[in-house]
Order: sequence, then C-alpha cells, then structure tokens
Amino acid sequence: MKILVVLPRFPYPLDKGDKLRAYHQIRILSQRHEVYLFAVSHNKVAAWYVDQLRPYCKEICIVNSPRLANYKNVVRNYLYAKSLQIGYWDSQRARKRYKAFERRVCPDVIYSQMVRTMTLVSRSPIPKVMDFQDALSMNTERRMDCSRGLWHYVLHFEFKMLRSSEYNAFKIFDALTIISDADSEAIPHKKNGNICIIPNGVDLEFFHPMPEVEKCYDVVFCGNMSYEPNVRAANFLVERVMPLVWQRRPQTRVLLAGTSPKPAVMRLASERVTVSGWVPDIRESYAQARLFAAPMQTGSGLQNKLLEAMAMQIPCITTPIANNSLHAVDGQELLVASDPYHFADHIIELLEHDSQRQALAQAGYDFVHRNYSWERYVGQLEEVLRNAVERHGQSRFAD
Repeated sequence: MKILVVLPRFPYPLDKGDKLRAYHQIRILSQRHEVYLFAVSHNKVAAWYVDQLRPYCKEICIVNSPRLANYKNVVRNYLYAKSLQIGYWDSQRARKRYKAFERRVCPDVIYSQMVRTMTLVSRSPIPKVMDFQDALSMNTERRMDCSRGLWHYVLHFEFKMLRSSEYNAFKIFDALTIISDADSEAIPHKKNGNICIIPNGVDLEFFHPMPEVEKCYDVVFCGNMSYEPNVRAANFLVERVMPLVWQRRPQTRVLLAGTSPKPAVMRLASERVTVSGWVPDIRESYAQARLFAAPMQTGSGLQNKLLEAMAMQIPCITTPIANNSLHAVDGQELLVASDPYHFADHIIELLEHDSQRQALAQAGYDFVHRNYSWERYVGQLEEVLRNAVERHGQSRFAD
C-alpha cells in the first residue's frame, strides 16, 4: 500500500510520546509498504532530524507554520467555538501544501495522528484512518480539575471543544485507533467500542539492562519536563512523597531527567534532588537509579517511560492513572500507590529490600517482553489500514 502519514509534529527527536509512536509505526510500516510523510512544524526541523526518517519514507513534506498565524487561528477558533489546539495546528498554508502533496502522492490510504490534523484531511475522498493516540479531552479534563481562575476557564472551554471534535471524528474517518481501552472508553461516542486499540511498544533492542552503570541515585523520574502532567508528577514526587521518605531515609537521592524542564521543575533542585535537563542518552538516567517512580496525577494514554524503565529492568512504582492503560499486576510486575503515604512506603520498602527490588525488576522486564512489541502492534495497525481501503465508504461507525 501507499500510506500517507499526516502528523502535527515532525517525529524526531523522540522527546514526546506522539513523536515516539509515529516514528516506530513509520519505521515498521515501511518494511512492507511505501510511506509518505506530511508533517506540520512550528520550528525549523534540522536536516539531521530529517535524515533519521529518510530510510523509511519515499518522500517527506514539512510545512513550517508561523507561530503568529497559529495564534491568530487560536483566537479565530475561540470566536467560532472550536478547539484551540486544532486552531494552533491549522493554517491555510498547511492546508494548501497538504492538498498538493496528497494529489501528487495519490495514496491508497491516509493515516493521520490526533484530532489536531483533522482539518487537513477531513475533505479528502481517500480512505482515512485517524489515531486519537489518547483521549485528549480526558487529559484536558484532568488538567482542568487541577486548575483555577482564568486557566480553568480556558481548559474547560477546550475540554468541551475537544469532546465535540472527538465525536465528529466518527463521521469523517473509515476507522479510528487509540492507545488503550481506558482512553477508548473516555471518547464521547456510543460507538467508542469500535475504536481499534493499538498500544505502544518499546524498542527492546535499545532499552535493555545496563548493569555496568553505577547507581548514583535511589529514585529517578524521566520525561519531557515541559509537559504539564510530567511537571505535576515531578512536583508531587519531590514536594509530597519525598519528605515522607526523607524522614526515614534522609540520604535518599532523586534524579529528575528529561528535556526542557520548566521553572516549576528547576526550582525542585537541591542537594538531594538533581534536575538534569536534556541528556544525550536517557538510558543512563534510568540505569543510574535503583527504582523508577512515575507518580502521574493527570494525563492520559500509555506511559512510555514505564515501558522503557521496565525494559531496562528497573523496578517501577506508579499511580492507578498510569497503570489503567498499562495493565501490569500490582505487587508482582510493579507497585501502585494512590497517595503520598503509600508511595513513600513503597519507595522505602524497595530501597531496604534488595531481593524484593530485584524480583520486581525481573517481573517487570518479563512483562514488557511478553506484551509490548512494536512489531506486534504495528502489525495490527497494518490490518486496520488494509481494512479501511477494502471497506471504504462502509464505515464501521455507521448506524
């Protein structure tokens, strides 16, 4: 098949979940199909980044969308009661370039990522599949519940508009995919049970145990530190969990690793907390710690950071929000805590019992190897795309 992949961001470097998902899906789809990539970018994409995708794509088209125009679109969408972030990723320039690219490529099927790309592909007569990735409306609602004042109002508006966009996707696309059943259930449509669940995988050749790396830290949390759910999780860990740990283990050291830390993360740095910012190889950050903590309070989707830590044989502690999509067995493959006190107890327990820490690490390692292969899930995506071509015009969402 000729597959035209449409993305709201260029899928490199792999510093965000949507980019990671798109990169590996493109990589594996290209082994059996012709892949053409159309991506919107708000920043200039370095030539070296483009080179990382060239082996997998027959052709790449990148539209640099000026931020001023995007901000105008945000205001326009507010006035017309439409999603703000869809407006931010939309522009006349992008639509015009996309239309010309699609016409030249003449693909068998379009695979677009997230509702942010809907305006680009919605009027195309070609078979279309959209990947929700995760339930953006649920993510926004969780952030809204933790916000106040003007920002609460903005998030409430965006929540309602995203719900409407997610609902309308069922009228536009031949098939829809999403990362987890928990996210599928949060999509506001009576046919949400027909959304195809395509989880993420983990690159098991890249993320592997590194026992040679010295353990310089006790606890590590990794992620894009400009992403609001990660910022909240980092603050929850350092300000609410670690003081309880330090009462009993004052020597416990924490590493917060990941690109673009916001000031709210930078201020957490202290003698016992290191904020590294961007690192050339995130595997070393995982390997330097005795355990991985992902105390997610908001967000949606499947946490890639947990898959990566487990693949590196690092024992993990997380919250129900994160494990609802992961489906690991609490107490066997990881530990789950819903409040600071239980989270602190789990940290202390693992740090003080080497055998328990090692058993949990091994069980988590076995879990991801059994359940989270990119090849397995991209194979399922391939079947969704093929069915969309064969059944075009007979949407599985029709009444």
